[in-house]
Amino acid sequence: MKARHFTSIFFVLVLSIALPSCVLFSSPHTSSGWINWDTSGGWSRDASNPLALESTGASPLLEEADEAPSSSGEDALRSEDETTHQAPNLRAGSVDDNALWDDYLLYRQQFAQWGIHVHDLDVTERHVITIADQYGLPVLGASIRILSAQGERIADMQTTSEGRVLFFPRLHPFGEDETFQIEVNFQGERTTQQALRSEREHTMQIQRDELPDPVRLDVHFLIDATGSMADEIQQLKENMIAIAESVQLLDPEAEVRFGMTVYRDRGDLFVSRTLDFTPDVEHFVEELRAVVAEGGGDYAESLNEGLHDALHLPEWRSGSCIRLVFLIADAPPHLDYANDYDYATEAIHAASQGVKIYPLASSGLDDQGEFIFRQLAQISGGRFLFLTYGAGGAPGDDTTHHVDDYSVLSLDQLVLRMIEEELTNLSTATQSD
Repeated sequence: MKARHFTSIFFVLVLSIALPSCVLFSSPHTSSGWINWDTSGGWSRDASNPLALESTGASPLLEEADEAPSSSGEDALRSEDETTHQAPNLRAGSVDDNALWDDYLLYRQQFAQWGIHVHDLDVTERHVITIADQYGLPVLGASIRILSAQGERIADMQTTSEGRVLFFPRLHPFGEDETFQIEVNFQGERTTQQALRSEREHTMQIQRDELPDPVRLDVHFLIDATGSMADEIQQLKENMIAIAESVQLLDPEAEVRFGMTVYRDRGDLFVSRTLDFTPDVEHFVEELRAVVAEGGGDYAESLNEGLHDALHLPEWRSGSCIRLVFLIADAPPHLDYANDYDYATEAIHAASQGVKIYPLASSGLDDQGEFIFRQLAQISGGRFLFLTYGAGGAPGDDTTHHVDDYSVLSLDQLVLRMIEEELTNLSTATQSD
């Protein structure tokens, strides 16, 4: 059973990085911008469902929000109270497994003893490669190529906002060479440095004539659209606008685009649909609010296909652009489907493109799901986010996940902090891990 808080999480996250110009209003839903919209039309298979939505019609849920209150004053008051007071209490924790590396390796060893099936990746040998300019500022969007001592290509990656990439030799046909080469290509200039495999941190400095242009930010939401996602959509409206205003203050000149991929499971009305990036926040919010949650009869979902589509279908900007995926789900991917994509392969691809994945675990995510979510975050350089709870399931500071050293904030503050850190990385000198 999907958690009741799931919709709240989803809408806080999405609009926590929107701009204050966004207007929440009712309007007809169209498939404009949807890359792989199929001919089935709307979001619901059952036309008798009050949440059913046809691609050419208005969302009943949005229309309902604009209607007069019901005749029951008590019901109207209860609805208003939930809208105003429930959302701000949501709390979430975060763990950076790359910062707490020894703890993460111990967690991996413990998990291996449980015999739970995953597509594991051997990350035990990790090399942190940091690229800085002559001012000590991290270089975003530099192309990194790892070459063997004989000059054979091993891996390609792009630096993230910290100016770094993570290289895992045991994920590639690297052999037992004691050295390798790091080749940096940035703005047409190529620099090569030899690295010792016995050393795990490598820093290179490059020259650039100008400081970075205004920050470009591509944010893509990867959303499990099964289960009870559609409940109480309106409850966070005022909070979302306030959060959006706060984000605007972080960097008013940032060029921000939004996109999303929603996925369900095989046998549902659709498996995955992707909205391409748009700088038009109003259009993005309109499409977002039309999404209806439905289907997903078993526990695991088609996260493999959703992740593949999120990384490969939209037109991600190349070069100096912060690229983020917020995965919002409470179930792991199916690992038993034939002819399916592989989340582990997709995680490596994300790192090669400089795309960070920030998975947010809702209540009910099991041990298999936690390990997979943390894999996605660790390999791509993101963080593992998770809701925390108190007595009776109310929002609090506790979690059942296998983490000890974590910070807790209200969910909106936590999301703002993640975005803020990405933006401020570009204006602070690089620091060793």
